Amino acid sequence: MKGRTIVLDHLGGREAAALILDGQLDDLLIDDPDRPRPGAIFRAICDRPMKGQGGMMVRLPAGRGFLRGVTGYRPGAAVLVQVTGFAEEGKAIPVTPKLLFKSRHAIVTPDAPGLNISRQIKDEEERLRLRGLADGEVPDGMGLILRSCCEGAEGAEITEDIAAMVDLASAVLGDSDGPDPEALTEGDGPHAIAWREWTAPASVVTEPGGFALEGVLDGLEALRGAAVRLDGATMYVEPTRALVAVDVNTGGDTSPAAALKANLASARALPRALRLRGLGGQVAVDFAPMSKAHRKQVEQALRAAFRADPVETALVGWTQLGHFELQRKRERALLAVPSESLS
Repeated sequence: MKGRTIVLDHLGGREAAALILDGQLDDLLIDDPDRPRPGAIFRAICDRPMKGQGGMMVRLPAGRGFLRGVTGYRPGAAVLVQVTGFAEEGKAIPVTPKLLFKSRHAIVTPDAPGLNISRQIKDEEERLRLRGLADGEVPDGMGLILRSCCEGAEGAEITEDIAAMVDLASAVLGDSDGPDPEALTEGDGPHAIAWREWTAPASVVTEPGGFALEGVLDGLEALRGAAVRLDGATMYVEPTRALVAVDVNTGGDTSPAAALKANLASARALPRALRLRGLGGQVAVDFAPMSKAHRKQVEQALRAAFRADPVETALVGWTQLGHFELQRKRERALLAVPSESLS
């Protein structure tokens, strides 16, 4: 089945959204009501500096956060912070003082003045139109980013988005002082994120039971195991406490040609495999044995695959043992759905 379909439903009692591309489950968002959502904004209270780690621990309404790479904050001071991802088990929630107020067409940046238009918009006349729409819409001291989906969009839709984000930013900034930590925004859930981020034309299914009707549950069942079946090979994706281990296996064919074919297929499939499972942090890939001459081809395939992936990922490079390492932002909830939810 060709085309794009967005399915908005619930999974195990949690809000969820799925993106189906040409009949295959391509992306998945699942809410985690037990943890703060990435994008949520808090008034935090500085607790103590972590000199060895280059940051500051802060108190949140429930739990603690970690501001990485900041200086000049004193214990007891109030600071506005935004959640950047999900915390590892037993660790502080990652937060940043650089706030982003993000909607479908616009991102307001209180600490970064100026206007930026997505580089994906190439047409100069369109860029001039968007500059005209944005002129005077943002107060002095705030910045604005116009996103790629602004291209060809109605002017009223764009200016309404800008106004909504400016109003939200102004309200949050006006509530920055206080003696106690407080939640100021909840962050967007999967349905709102799907509307905001999956902007390419698609059919949208919102009826209850949509996951079953559109085959999403079948796709989720396949994700419950570590194996990712490829043409003539298998890739195993297994999270451990320290990292995500990925192993590429060619099966019975150990020829150099089979190894290269399997490694290239794994490189192309890896972003989707990590994305659907909600995996982040350090990733170590043990490709099938290959010559150093073939490494460049595999690395190029990796870079091309992750360039199109929405989750921020840094490709670190090859280790002395021949593994390839990546560092991936933890901005997705882990796929941990009770089996009864898939029935």
